Amino acid sequence: MGKNKEEPRIGVFVCHCGVNIGGFVDVPDVAEYAKTLPNVIHAENNLYTCADDGLTAIKNAINEHNLTRVIVASCTPRTHAPLFMRICEEAGLNKYLFTFVNIREHCSWVHMKEQEKATEKSKDLIRMGVARAILLEPQEETKVDIRPSSLVIGGGIAGMTAALSLANQGFETHLIEKESELGGFLRKLSTLYQTGESSEKAYAGLIEKVESNKKIHLYKNTTLKSLAGYIGKYDAVLNVNGEDKEIDVGTIIVATGADEYRPKGLYRLGEIDNVITLTDFEKMVKENKLTADLKNVAFITCSGSRGQDKEYCSRICCTVTVKNAMKVMEMTAKGEKTEAKTEEKSVEEKAVPIEEEKEEEAEEEGESRRRSRRDRRARRGARRRGAERGEERPRERGAGIDVTVFNRGITTYGIEQELLYNKSREQRVKFVRFVPENPPKVSMEGGKLTISYYHETLKADRKMNPDLVILATPLTQRPEAEELSKLLKVPLGRDEFFLEAHVKLRPVDFATDGIFLCGTAHGPANIAEAVAQAYGAASRASIPMSMGYVQAEAIEMG
Repeated sequence: MGKNKEEPRIGVFVCHCGVNIGGFVDVPDVAEYAKTLPNVIHAENNLYTCADDGLTAIKNAINEHNLTRVIVASCTPRTHAPLFMRICEEAGLNKYLFTFVNIREHCSWVHMKEQEKATEKSKDLIRMGVARAILLEPQEETKVDIRPSSLVIGGGIAGMTAALSLANQGFETHLIEKESELGGFLRKLSTLYQTGESSEKAYAGLIEKVESNKKIHLYKNTTLKSLAGYIGKYDAVLNVNGEDKEIDVGTIIVATGADEYRPKGLYRLGEIDNVITLTDFEKMVKENKLTADLKNVAFITCSGSRGQDKEYCSRICCTVTVKNAMKVMEMTAKGEKTEAKTEEKSVEEKAVPIEEEKEEEAEEEGESRRRSRRDRRARRGARRRGAERGEERPRERGAGIDVTVFNRGITTYGIEQELLYNKSREQRVKFVRFVPENPPKVSMEGGKLTISYYHETLKADRKMNPDLVILATPLTQRPEAEELSKLLKVPLGRDEFFLEAHVKLRPVDFATDGIFLCGTAHGPANIAEAVAQAYGAASRASIPMSMGYVQAEAIEMG
């Protein structure tokens, strides 16, 4: 250090982080050790340094002790370094004179069973942090102009919502869709469980607004071919119907959506015609191919998810299953009403006099009562004997349709979804639980579609012969996502969906500045959640474009 420069005055703040650090490291001892290091003027320990009282302590110490360097020893710099740097700036200290020492991920979490050594290692890390801080110099950030235009990738409901939000704020927006039509996965659905209305009502008006908005440049049958640049100055090349087109944008929003997972062979899917997925069923309903002569329909939830093929829960499958179970009941009920009206009409055509009907009723009343008592006893006996043999309860005349939902537990999160579940129970939809170790088995026996299962409540093996088996399979990432992630230099998570910068602090941001995320490309979500994320992503993208510039980091923070 040159003679003309003042000696650094360093402040060290050691965080307990609750028990994350304090449970395995002697934090007070580490703070006392820090006081003995060269150029350290002040050292203290805080329960949560990122909390209001911890941040206030940093600001007060900077002013009180005239600190020229600040070191925080706590958790990960990925989420908290910007916070502490901002506090330094508010106290009048250049934020690049701040040093972050990670004693949680690098120490306490990896040395939980070696507490004495963890404490010693924390001291070593802080000593190295102090040595680094002494060498720091103030840095100046430069401003980079940003283009007031955005690229939205994906023309589903999330992508269209984000594009409209940006366009309505006056920003030029390029919306690209790889298919020939807008609407995304929503086009495959028949109705929405939130409103019960046709899915077309959710996207038709939105498409019209997108196509008529002068600020939106719409490209169908288009994919992103290449991308270069950084936040504010992205140079993209689009493949539009096989031809290249160059565009310049300042921000990017990823809304590529998701696909339905189709597990080959699971529950004989693809092998037996009457074993289909939820999306197949939605298509049948939409095309009016669901007949009213169905007598027995079975749904199987968690087909391919929660440990079978995919580890995650797809969240929305249970509610969609409940909606479609009620749709089956509703459509067959309409068929019964039609048959009832036809039967009533045929009775009228017979024109039987009312007096004759009354006489016949009087003569048959006594015999009818005796016969009904005998029939009830016979039915009870048949049900008891059938249950002992593992057979399904015999159907009664006029009982409508049997709808059974085999499940590992129904997850209808939210008040409206829970009320929908309750309504399905009221409509006599049956819910039969199974354990992962013993799922239902689908087969063909004697030319009939058969489900063999163990009834957890009755503690008995049972069988049923459904007319249709519908599998609730999870949403999964699109196959082109990996290539897109490499183009954009953004990560995919463990479940192969795009990974946000921080699940709580930056849920619609990527770690790469200027690129944002929304909809089911992020993970399984219902329409309301996808739309909310789209507005959030559009809002985040509009901030730098509204300012007209971005403040470039002087150095890369590790």
